[in-house]
Amino acid sequence: MFKTGEPTANDGGEINNGRLAVIGLGYIGLPTAVVFALRGWHVIGVDVSDRTIDMVSRGELPFVEEGLDVALKRAVDSGSLTVSKETPEADVFVVAVPTPFAEDYSMDPKYIDAATDALIPKLKAGDLVILESTSPPGTTEYMAERIFAARPDLAIDPDERQGRLDVSHAPERVLPGRIIAELASNDRIVGGLTQAATERTRDVYATFCTGTIHMTDARTAEMSKLTENSFRDVNIAFANELSVICDKLDIDVWELISLANRHPRVNILKPGPGVGGHCIAVDPWFIVSTDRDNSQLIKMARDVNDAKPDWVMEKVEEKLADVAADAPITCLGLAFKPDIDDLRESPAARITARLAEANPGRRVLAVEPNITELPASLGNFRNVELVDIQEALEGAGVVIVLVAHREFRDIAVSLIADDRVVDTCGIHTG
Repeated sequence: MFKTGEPTANDGGEINNGRLAVIGLGYIGLPTAVVFALRGWHVIGVDVSDRTIDMVSRGELPFVEEGLDVALKRAVDSGSLTVSKETPEADVFVVAVPTPFAEDYSMDPKYIDAATDALIPKLKAGDLVILESTSPPGTTEYMAERIFAARPDLAIDPDERQGRLDVSHAPERVLPGRIIAELASNDRIVGGLTQAATERTRDVYATFCTGTIHMTDARTAEMSKLTENSFRDVNIAFANELSVICDKLDIDVWELISLANRHPRVNILKPGPGVGGHCIAVDPWFIVSTDRDNSQLIKMARDVNDAKPDWVMEKVEEKLADVAADAPITCLGLAFKPDIDDLRESPAARITARLAEANPGRRVLAVEPNITELPASLGNFRNVELVDIQEALEGAGVVIVLVAHREFRDIAVSLIADDRVVDTCGIHTG
């Protein structure tokens, strides 16, 4: 039944894998729904946002992601992807909702709870529930316990009075900007609460995943995603700390890193204004909150990266001391990484907000080519304006390069030659 390489529903193939509901149509849930729909599933996408439901139902993309717009239109036009605000009945449920952290950096389960409670009355014996949301170890078990407490007629190891429900975890591991390609080509890790659930989850993802699907248990699958992003966070922290040291010693950190990376076993990452996004800025905290005594290095890396915006603010204030009191501040980039519109946990957006708050008498000109209106976090400041790059650079007192968008790389040489510029991301290094 589950074979990689079968013809897609849109190509006239006869394959029909069944009904699959994707709960949460965000940056991961929507691409996941699309690839399943194009591989022979009848997919129902579920989301609480009226805007998302309206746009997706028309085959329109509610955010920027290269290649997804065409694939989404195909899936919707073929009828293989439909959308709903209500959780439907299905054979497979994929939960891809946000997992923010609470004040103590533990996971706030409110979205997982809401998604679980909505699917509980729709479940039947033989269904498969897959948690894709990035979560601390034990979250899949937590979700299963919530289900079984409300549905005593179901169990992972049923007796004659119960029906079997398979529950598993399958973390995404894709790069924003390359999600469609990497969903199919990257290796996948799946882990169930039982061996049967693990194998069944493998078979479901094998309908579109051409990479190797590695099977483990649910806790190890949960921890694998946190480990991957914590590894990145620790390495970024090294680069960010190095950039601060080099600034104090009057050393060009970009040249230094380029030279050091010529060693065959050295690969230092690029510094930046901090770390953002829905993964690297969040996931390490789930490890720290799970075992605070034994996660000292991971916590230190988080502290270093969270402190980098403070250093950027200091650099900008030094520049502002030498310009006219009414000269605008220009912030190039608001997204958390280049060439996307995702502002989640973005240090660039936070720095822009801090500059607006600290300089109420100055205009703060934000340039973000991938959005059409300011996010709420910046819209509340009267002195912040979203403008194009030409207007932003004319007469600016200080220019801060916060994101290496392709539009900014085109003028990188002229920017770096300007004494007004604070380059936080090495725009001139490509």
